[in-house]
Amino acid sequence: MAASVNKIMGPLEWLLLVALAVIWSGAFFFNKIALHELPPFTVVLGRVVIAAMALHLFMVMTGRRVSYSPKLWGWFLVMGALNNVIPFSLIVWGQTQIASSLASILNATTPLWTVLLAHVFTRDERLAFNRLCGVILGLVGVVIIIGPDTIKGIGSNAAAQTAVVGGALFYALAGIWGKRFRDISPYATASGQLTCSALLMIPIALIVDRPWNLPLPDMKSWVSIIMLALLCTAIAYVIYFRILSTAGATNLLLVTFLMPIGALLLGVFILGERPEPRHFAGMAVIGLGLASIDDRLKRRMVNRWRKSSPGPAQSLQTQSEQGFGKSGLEEREAVQ
Repeated sequence: MAASVNKIMGPLEWLLLVALAVIWSGAFFFNKIALHELPPFTVVLGRVVIAAMALHLFMVMTGRRVSYSPKLWGWFLVMGALNNVIPFSLIVWGQTQIASSLASILNATTPLWTVLLAHVFTRDERLAFNRLCGVILGLVGVVIIIGPDTIKGIGSNAAAQTAVVGGALFYALAGIWGKRFRDISPYATASGQLTCSALLMIPIALIVDRPWNLPLPDMKSWVSIIMLALLCTAIAYVIYFRILSTAGATNLLLVTFLMPIGALLLGVFILGERPEPRHFAGMAVIGLGLASIDDRLKRRMVNRWRKSSPGPAQSLQTQSEQGFGKSGLEEREAVQ
């Protein structure tokens, strides 16, 4: 039986979540560069094929293997469609029509869908008031960081925006479906689902994009595809399935709240950009939301309330102990 979900994440889970956020925060950037030279389905195909090849090579070199169970590979096929083929295609196409900042905000609805869907489809991640409030706070924090002006773009290019939100919805479904891989190595799960993603994408890209008719892309596009494949897909999905196995789908997909922070940190340390006051305000709101979802804040408040407001039995016991005080000691001394 799979291990139970660790709803309160430990330091390792938080560290991996932040690392995943930093890695994935660059995906929108690399997508935008690749799309200057290549059509959407070809970008997705290159990303999953190279990532799958890299992971299989790693598996061979380290002596790891994936089970040949037809049932397991059926699960991988569904996971590849839910987690890669459909959302990658929807989001990459959406980015051809709308700004990356707006796409980031729409993608940040993933935890909201996850909280709602996990309540319906799972037993160990039920909807709680603190989780719903935390998700809303996180979404507000993302909007603050990226800039409230970005919301003005909502309403135009409805099809592209719907596509990105649809991608977020499929990410949520994938997180829930992926719970069945808890007892399987993250390396095996990542390589399995990416292999199935590549098999699904090959006919789509060949029929729609006809890549043999495309001009040879420039070096920037090649570098972007390789970075998308190796960093944002192969390495990222090993981390993804490691977190999912212990922290659960809702906690895992909080990464979409942290991605704008990751992009901000990359801008500060690599590009020398200066953060604005709204960036710090947004990070504070996201932090409050994450604390609420993680359950630590709620448990500390409940424990403090219990200590400050003891129940009738505890209060009676306390009064009895206090009443025993000096007279009780005197009685015991007299008996002795």
